[in-house]
Amino acid sequence: MKLWSGRLSGSMDETFARLNNSLPFDRRLAQVDVLGSIAWAKALVEPGVLTPEEAAAIVNGLQSILEDFKSGKEPFVESDEDIHTAVERLLSERIGSLAGKLHTGRSRNDQVATDFRLWLMDALPHLAVLLLELQATLIARAEQDRGILLPGYTHFQQAQPILLSHWWLAHFWALQRDRERLAEALRRTRKMPLGSGALAGTAYPIDRFALAQDLGFDAPSPNSLDAVSDRDFAAEVLFWAALTGVHMSRLAEALILYTTAEFGFLSLADAFSTGSSLMPQKKNPDPLELVRSKSGLLIGRLTGLLAMLKGLPSAYDKDLQDDKPPVFEAVDLLELLLPVMSGLISTLTVYPERTRAAIGWPVMATDLADYLVGRGVPFRQAHTAVAQAVSRAEALGINLPDLPLGEWQKIHLAFGEDLFAVFDPERAVRRRSAYGGTAPQAVEEQIRLAKMTLEGPRERG
Repeated sequence: MKLWSGRLSGSMDETFARLNNSLPFDRRLAQVDVLGSIAWAKALVEPGVLTPEEAAAIVNGLQSILEDFKSGKEPFVESDEDIHTAVERLLSERIGSLAGKLHTGRSRNDQVATDFRLWLMDALPHLAVLLLELQATLIARAEQDRGILLPGYTHFQQAQPILLSHWWLAHFWALQRDRERLAEALRRTRKMPLGSGALAGTAYPIDRFALAQDLGFDAPSPNSLDAVSDRDFAAEVLFWAALTGVHMSRLAEALILYTTAEFGFLSLADAFSTGSSLMPQKKNPDPLELVRSKSGLLIGRLTGLLAMLKGLPSAYDKDLQDDKPPVFEAVDLLELLLPVMSGLISTLTVYPERTRAAIGWPVMATDLADYLVGRGVPFRQAHTAVAQAVSRAEALGINLPDLPLGEWQKIHLAFGEDLFAVFDPERAVRRRSAYGGTAPQAVEEQIRLAKMTLEGPRERG
């Protein structure tokens, strides 16, 4: 049964039929398509399209189809070109010709846009919970790893000492922005296209506000032409997914490096590692590598959808049939990646003695410049003097703390015997006590704030 077959004669080309068939992926919309149809059937009573008895019969038929879908039954046939065709066929088989009244005033254009949004309104809150669980894991690590020092890097060169807790929380705040973006995307998804028809709006006096409330939307779309073509919500979800993937990939990249023999800062639990088929000694961080690779796939899904959307005119075009697979794939990927990252991070082992020992003496250079500033030397002069001291120590082949006081004073007379007290990473960390810094008390404040953030209002489904 083709919903448009009255206009054309003859059979559809077989290869074109396969190209045109979206049921292999839009069958995911089965339950929400039925729910949308139930709401539409009820809405058709007030304008007199359906009698209450007819609406009840249609709703009962749709409810039986919904129960089949919920139980895992998928009674589809080869002629079903999409989920909407399949549901209408199943309804016709169950209640007869009355099923033909259901589509009055409705187009597959507004129907599929509504289904897609309903599906996301169900899927996204679940992803928000998984994201929150990963954030909670990072907070737990920050609490567990209190007091552990490690070198902080810029340009992946040692820069300044920091607390490992501070490092964990840096990734927490990136994910917090992702969680906020997801809530915003979900809010904009809750605009109902149903009742927009093909493009010009429905010709029947449907109460779209009541219909939106019935389906769990915040409001109906204000413009029918925009409503059937708008896929901003899908692009936003894919952008959110891609950026969340990027944030996890950055974390994964660092963790991969920190597990190497050269760093030795941490090791992964066996449950989140693999071995080598050839080299018996190998313990590979495959989950982290897969997080890194999947983030590339998420970026690809976003760019693919944007490239498709950029050339479309107003209203609906068949191109939009392909808007759903990338979103479905992104949701599937994140439903795997987020729990894996949570489990991996919660079970890894940190080696504090290795992280502390890795801190090189040059990372104290900024504190040495601050030391001179405290003696009245302008910062730019202090910066130059310390840089010269670092170069002098390198030229002599010694560590910076071993540079004799006389060498320091040749560079600048403001250096005194007390300069060597600066070579204390714990002291350097404690000095960064301003809000957002790496000092223990500042990190404790971060942990408190992070917990408050997680305990804040949850996005409703």
